[in-house]
Amino acid sequence: MSTSPTRNVKIALIQSKCSASIEENTYHQMGLIRQAAEQGAQVVVLQELFNAPYFPNVYDHRFFDWAEPLNGTLLSGMSSLAKELGTVLVIPFFEERMTGVYHNSAAVLDADGTLLGVYRKLHIPDDPGFYEKYYFTPGDDSTGIPVFETQFGKLSVLICWDQWFPELARIAALKGAEILCYPTAISLVVDEGKEEKRIHSEAWTTIQRSHAIANSVYVAAVNRVGKEKDSSFWGHSFVSGPFGQILAQAGEKEEVLLASCDLDAIKKQRLNWPFFRDRRIDMYEDLIKRTV
Repeated sequence: MSTSPTRNVKIALIQSKCSASIEENTYHQMGLIRQAAEQGAQVVVLQELFNAPYFPNVYDHRFFDWAEPLNGTLLSGMSSLAKELGTVLVIPFFEERMTGVYHNSAAVLDADGTLLGVYRKLHIPDDPGFYEKYYFTPGDDSTGIPVFETQFGKLSVLICWDQWFPELARIAALKGAEILCYPTAISLVVDEGKEEKRIHSEAWTTIQRSHAIANSVYVAAVNRVGKEKDSSFWGHSFVSGPFGQILAQAGEKEEVLLASCDLDAIKKQRLNWPFFRDRRIDMYEDLIKRTV
C-alpha cells in the first residue's frame, strides 16, 4: 500500500546586522538569500525592517524618506530574485501607503515572484527605544491577518510586538496558516544588562513556542543582531515545531538558520491534542471588550 509523501518544507531565517546604508543592507541581504537558497531553502524569512537600521529608537522625520510603496524598486528587485531562485520570500519593510500614511509591513512573494499580498503590523509599541507610533499607522481591515498560499505551504506573517498577543496567532491558525512567521527587532536598551537579556530572551522564546503549541503550527521567529545607537539586538532566531519543540536556533551573530518542517505533522498533532475541538466559543465574548 503506497503512502503519500510528506510535505517537508525547508525554511531559512536571515539573522543579520544592519549598517546605515539602505542600499548596502539590501544587497547584503540578497546575498544571504542566495546563500540560503543554495542550501535548499524553499521559504526565506527576513527580519523586521530588514534593510534599515532600527530607526524607531529615535524620533527623526528624515527617516520617512526610507519608506517605499508596494510597487517600488525594493519589491520589484526582490520579486525578480524570488523568481530566479524559485524561493518564497517574506520581505519586512517600511511601507509608504500614501503621503502621511506609513506602515511596518511584510510582503510575501511566491516562488515565481508573484506578490501574494502584504501584512501590516497591527500592534504598534511606544516605549523607550521603540517609538514606533511616531512612524507607523496600525494595519487595518484592508489586510487584516491574511494567510498566504505559497507554493510551499500556507503561512501568515505577524511582526514583532504582534508576537506577544495570542489572539493573532489563533486567528491565523483558524484561517489555515501552517507556519507563523514573526520578523522581529527586539533588543536591550540603555542600562539593561546580561540578566535582563536572559529574562527577555527566555520570555520571547516562550511566548512564541506557546503559540506553536496552542495552535499546532510551526513558528519561525527571526531577530536581528548588532548594536545600533542605544539598542543591542541579541538574535536567538529560532524555528519551533507544532508542539513547541525547538528545531533550530541561532546564536548572537549573523547567521542563515535553516530548519525542515514536515507540514503533515500538524494534522497528527491536532488529532492528539484537539484544542480546536474543545474550544468553548460560546464563552469567549469577553475577549472583544477592552475591560471586563
